[in-house]
Amino acid sequence: MSTHSPSSTARLKTGRRRVLQAGGALLLATLWPTPRGRAAQATQAGTGVLVEGVATPFAPNAFIRIAADNTITLILPNIEMGQGIYTSSVMLMAEELGIDPFAVQIEAAPPGGGAEITGGSTSVMTEWLPLRQAGAAARTMLVQAAASRWGVAPESCTTANGAVVHAPSGRTVPFGDVAEAAAKLPVPKEPKLKDAANYTLVGRKHHRLDSQIKVDGTAHFGMDVQVPGMKIGTVAACPVQGGTVRSMNRNAALAVNGVHAVLVTDNKDTVCVVAEHYWAARKGLKALHIQWDFGKNAAITTQTIYDDLHAGLNGPAIVANAKADAPGVIGKAGATYTATYQQPLLAHSPMEPINCTAHVRPDGCDVWGGTQVAERARDTAAEITGLPASKITVHSQYIGGGFGRRLEHEYVTQCVQFAKQVPYPLKIVWSREEDITKDRYRPAYVDKLTAALDDKGYITALQHRIVGPAVVARWDPPELTKDGYDEDLSLATVVTPYTYPAYRLEFARREAPGITTAWWRGVGGTRGLFVVEGFIDELAARAGADPVAYRRAMVQNNPRALAVLERAAADAGWGTPVPKGRARGVALQFAFGSYMASIAEIEMPSPDEVIIHRVTAAVDCGQVINPDQVIAQIEGGLIFGFSAALYNEITLENGRVQQQNFNTWRVMRMNEAPRRIDVVVMPSKEDPGGIGEVGTAAAAPLLANAMAAAQGRRYRSLPLLSARNTEGKE
Repeated sequence: MSTHSPSSTARLKTGRRRVLQAGGALLLATLWPTPRGRAAQATQAGTGVLVEGVATPFAPNAFIRIAADNTITLILPNIEMGQGIYTSSVMLMAEELGIDPFAVQIEAAPPGGGAEITGGSTSVMTEWLPLRQAGAAARTMLVQAAASRWGVAPESCTTANGAVVHAPSGRTVPFGDVAEAAAKLPVPKEPKLKDAANYTLVGRKHHRLDSQIKVDGTAHFGMDVQVPGMKIGTVAACPVQGGTVRSMNRNAALAVNGVHAVLVTDNKDTVCVVAEHYWAARKGLKALHIQWDFGKNAAITTQTIYDDLHAGLNGPAIVANAKADAPGVIGKAGATYTATYQQPLLAHSPMEPINCTAHVRPDGCDVWGGTQVAERARDTAAEITGLPASKITVHSQYIGGGFGRRLEHEYVTQCVQFAKQVPYPLKIVWSREEDITKDRYRPAYVDKLTAALDDKGYITALQHRIVGPAVVARWDPPELTKDGYDEDLSLATVVTPYTYPAYRLEFARREAPGITTAWWRGVGGTRGLFVVEGFIDELAARAGADPVAYRRAMVQNNPRALAVLERAAADAGWGTPVPKGRARGVALQFAFGSYMASIAEIEMPSPDEVIIHRVTAAVDCGQVINPDQVIAQIEGGLIFGFSAALYNEITLENGRVQQQNFNTWRVMRMNEAPRRIDVVVMPSKEDPGGIGEVGTAAAAPLLANAMAAAQGRRYRSLPLLSARNTEGKE
């Protein structure tokens, strides 16, 4: 078995919407130069230890290298953070190339060449075509080289288990034996891909390639990085964003045994204590007794944030999307319905604490860590050190949970600034308290929806106003539309399984001072689905209709949505009696290119307690690469989303985040998890959709609708167990 631990990575620099609109047909192989002769780090088979790669005779594209000893290295364009993308990517290339996925070593692609991001559930969508083409091109060249050696027609040869096979004569030759000859052949521009009917890997259950090394501890995460001479630092940033250090007791910290230095960032908002080991650094940090100048944001509270959002429900807004004259239809309608929904700030809290290692030298800089944006990490290091990007090496490690948090790179900025001040490699590690109180948070939002209804209670016009921040305005300003709209908000609002005769989406941008907002698992789909599916459920109740039947009538012209809805309802036993005290809720979605219907069966012994007995989901994510991984992502995504939906809210008082650790930032316990989760993966010939965030996006509306059925009142505010949830309160 080969082991897999990445070294450096690259991301596709393109907006989320452009990725989805392109349908995944982005030819990543054209973005990077062919790595002939390039020394790079790769995994050493059987150890998980990073070693220096060697030049190989056969490197037909940016993704595949084959050595004379038949060592096959696959270079992967996305980073592994638990979603299983390394396994899926290898399966795609292995399918076309004709190799055992466990017989390869893997390497993460380097930053640069226009590639940048792993996120938004786009990895399989963007890799589906180019990785298969890379494998097919290599196979074509190897077969041609072997056929020429044997004097036979290439059409009479196949590949299997890392060798070219000529069945009529019984001859085989390992790829490595013909690699040098194959390298002299032209690379086919449009190699023939395998027919889906002949797949032996894609669409079948497959063990993850990284399971063994994650079990035995040899997988390399950022926290595992060890560099000769390295010191450890831990940090404290001002509790109020925008504040700075007023004073501190450096001598007291330096007197702690093992402490080497006390460092401050360029803008004086963060302090780092450097020591021989983490606990000495923590002790030194405590001894500093830092006094802060909190600045102008010290007056911010949760209430001031919500007050500003609710104020945005009235007054100016941009029209982000419109069809027909929704306001006119609503104004003349005989029946209308209005509801307002509120969602809180959320932290990411990945299980691997934020960390980064850097070594700044006059001739270069190395950065080690888990990042979803390796190119940004490289460019940040170049800017801080004044070195050219070519002198910056980013060694990407496995990520112990991303969820959008490691799309940010301010911790890389911190680390390189601190490392620039010392002559040795420096690893910084954030405490859990630092992670939760200094996160880049999922924004708080307020939504107001008004519908005009026909005599059966169905929508004839819908007007929807979103009030909240535009994350993309900070993260990737060119992606903000000319009128200031963040298109990520279209997920589950404009992009839904439903169609309306008239529609109008408005956006009132409100940026909370003293809070930096960012993407969070499920991005626009998570916030949008809670609102839209809650509203649809309320309309069904108003019409006296069964929630599944109401949705069924709305998606009669959407066969994929209808199919998942029917399958989930059938598997969950929708319409059959439930045990006394239980209730069911449903949610239907189209997000990240995938359709899913889910049904929860719950019990509420009291208004502040929810027991989730069963969740049933049917998902159509197009062509499936690895069904096991799809199921795992739905299961994990649901549980991640249930934690946030039931319990989580970041609150502020005097500019300070109040939640500190897992005692105040609640994570669903094992005894609180659903007793049973059933996921059926629907067969499909459509191109793959995303799956990493689909389960998370379903969690809040699914529970809210089930709780409404159980309690007889609507839940319009998150978290669901908040005291704010009273019937009809907006």
